[in-house]
Amino acid sequence: MKSVVFDAFGSPRQVLRVADVPVPQPGPGQARVRLVLAPIHNHDLMIITGHYGIKPKLPHHPGTEGLGIVDAVGEGVTNVKVGDRVTGGASATWSEFFLTAAAGLAIVPDTIDDATACQLTAMPMSAVRLLANLEVKSGDWIAQNAANGAVGKMLAKLAAEQGVRVLNIVRREDAVAELAAEGISDAVSSEHEDWQDRAKAITGGAPVIRAVDSIGGRAADELMDLLASGGRLVSFGALSGRPLQVSAENLLFKQTTISAFWAARPETKMTPAELGAARADLISRAASGALKLPIARVFSLAEAAEAAEASNEKGRPGKIALRP
Repeated sequence: MKSVVFDAFGSPRQVLRVADVPVPQPGPGQARVRLVLAPIHNHDLMIITGHYGIKPKLPHHPGTEGLGIVDAVGEGVTNVKVGDRVTGGASATWSEFFLTAAAGLAIVPDTIDDATACQLTAMPMSAVRLLANLEVKSGDWIAQNAANGAVGKMLAKLAAEQGVRVLNIVRREDAVAELAAEGISDAVSSEHEDWQDRAKAITGGAPVIRAVDSIGGRAADELMDLLASGGRLVSFGALSGRPLQVSAENLLFKQTTISAFWAARPETKMTPAELGAARADLISRAASGALKLPIARVFSLAEAAEAAEASNEKGRPGKIALRP
């Protein structure tokens, strides 16, 4: 079978290649899935460049999420069967076939389009868990940058359902309109010099008690400028590739704190039952059409290097994905 692989960490354009490898055989508790569509996430690219929190042994077959059809199951598997259309987190999903723990798969109905179905695990569940980590209640204000990303949009919608107000910060004025088209308000573009004044006007002076930073660098301190005394900044991503920059005024004199959320770590704020209910809810939303996760472009596995490069393009109307 064809499988994307890299032998050294580096630029995806330079290190990704496609290899012919044996079709994997499922062991006890495993399922073999025939790939239909696999999204490319930021953390996938960080794994390839060697900048992620977990460095895999080389050579490594990338891909951490995918939609496919169950092709074979190992001993003891009862929750899925051959022929089921499934989605879930896994490893080596940028392959014609991949193995994964069957217990982590979710059966998805045909009413969910492939683009949405292939993304139902990583980003939506990260948003669910991130919101729980923030420990906020109805009426509280939080702020987030990169609000037009997959997690940002989901976080804004989930928070609104709980009565939590979200100040959504983006880097382009047209992204404000994009959010509005999806029913997400309270957005401001940082391309305006007075954007922080506009942001404070949106909150009406109410204290912002949590801020989610997905960019890093100076963007972190800009969020801290908006935080109320005693507030907490949560580092969620590093799109800029730069270290967090935080001023003494914002940290010391406002007595704010900084924490981090990494979805690869075990969940501590939600029980397994709550996590299962959350995933079932996401599938239900997708089946009803209430949740749409777009794909901007689809590439073949042979075009993985080009696809990874396309994932760095700004202003994309959705993820980049790979197909067999």
